[in-house]
Amino acid sequence: MPRDSKQGRELHGHLDNRSHWPKKVEVSGDFGLIRIHPFLAVADLGDTEQLLQRVTICALPDNVLLEIFSFYLVVSDGRGSDRWHKLVHVCQRWRCVVFASPRRLDLQLLCTNNRPVQESLDFWPQLPILIQVSRGMSQGQGADNIISAFKRPKCIHRIDLPGVPNPLLGKISEMKEPLPSLTYLALGSHSKMAPVLPDSFLGAHAPLLRKLRLYGIPFPALGKLLSSTSGLVTLQLLRIPQSGHIAPKAMIKVLSALPRLQSFELHFLSPRPEADRESRYTPPLTRIILPTLAFFSFHGDSEYLEDISFPIDAPRLTNTYITFFNQLLFDTPLLRRFIDRIELLKAPQQACICFYNSSGTLTLTRTNGTYREGSLSFRISCTPLDWLLSSIARVCSSSLPPFSTLVRLQIERFRPDWDDNMENTHWLELLQPFAFVEDLVLLDEVVGFVLPALQEFTGEGATNMLPALQNFFIQGPEPLGPIYEAIEKFVNARRLSGHPIAVHYNARRVPW
Repeated sequence: MPRDSKQGRELHGHLDNRSHWPKKVEVSGDFGLIRIHPFLAVADLGDTEQLLQRVTICALPDNVLLEIFSFYLVVSDGRGSDRWHKLVHVCQRWRCVVFASPRRLDLQLLCTNNRPVQESLDFWPQLPILIQVSRGMSQGQGADNIISAFKRPKCIHRIDLPGVPNPLLGKISEMKEPLPSLTYLALGSHSKMAPVLPDSFLGAHAPLLRKLRLYGIPFPALGKLLSSTSGLVTLQLLRIPQSGHIAPKAMIKVLSALPRLQSFELHFLSPRPEADRESRYTPPLTRIILPTLAFFSFHGDSEYLEDISFPIDAPRLTNTYITFFNQLLFDTPLLRRFIDRIELLKAPQQACICFYNSSGTLTLTRTNGTYREGSLSFRISCTPLDWLLSSIARVCSSSLPPFSTLVRLQIERFRPDWDDNMENTHWLELLQPFAFVEDLVLLDEVVGFVLPALQEFTGEGATNMLPALQNFFIQGPEPLGPIYEAIEKFVNARRLSGHPIAVHYNARRVPW
């Protein structure tokens, strides 16, 4: 049936209160034009070009009513909530039609902290239960309503508690009853002292779970619960506190039991204690194949990422986002082996380096025409610019394979402060891995810092840095004075060395 939003909104009347019923409802679809008048209880069936036949609404078959009900719930944004209550209060037949197709209409019982759910659980049939917290929940307000919903553990379908206070979270963590119908679990806390979920949480059994999201929730015994969730598709472990640290060996065991995983996010709130970092775990040589993993995001120590990624083979991985805490050394040869096994990242064509107030990123992209097939992004959390440049350069040299397929390199900044006294050696160290780049793009003031470094290579050594460079793009305010002279000097040196380059200002070629 066509989904006409205007007609759908007409269906959205208070069907359980005749004083608020609409005077007439029209829905066009595969059954012709249906006009429903609640008071007269009649309908017209037929095409607009034919003579309409007037019948009572009671003559509509159940499948037509079901189409109308489904349409009503969709256009009124009622799927997954309790808008269906209005339908079952109209008459006994409507109630029978609705309850005869609970899956088609996606009937659920919505349990929140703002409504007493015990009466609803006793009155309505055993439908899937959705538990969620309304906005503005205080420390103890409505906790009993949430806990009451757990009295039907076999019916709980979704748990969505993104901002649960500690008292309620503590009670939920004591739940040891398995939830065999649970498909979605999201728990979030903004407290620095969130209770730790024990290994007995939910009886360590949720066989139908498809998505798990924990935000600021410590759960070091996560593996026991996930050992029963072989069908898990999405795993998000965000802002993991120190009390919820999961050892690399345990994390590898978790991943090996999730063959259908498509999206994996692992973000630690702070670096590991030094004692844990010194006693590193030796990853196994046996491969862990994740055939459907397409998205991976990590935030933590480089050593931890090495330990868990070394045995992983994710051939369909499309987007990878890695953020490292600031550390003295970035020596991650094991990470290179993981990246080498990613099919879509074996031949990136573009690289972009961006500088922010307290971090810097390196993003590699593989494209197919204008379509982006895959990307790999590294972010280094660091404020001093010279340290940031060196850190990105070390990641390039230790973690990434040679950039033999890179055609374009772009450098830009999004930070107001810029160190004018930074030595050229830092820029040269950053550019060293990009020997195969043909196009260099510098945005705004970046050109005034990169060019002085490149000027150090003159005469026969003019091609020692970026030897394959053919085009130099400048995006931003037109360079004047010393910067313009530096550009001219660099271009002349390349021409005399037998490797001329073309300069483009805002995509327009500048003749030299």
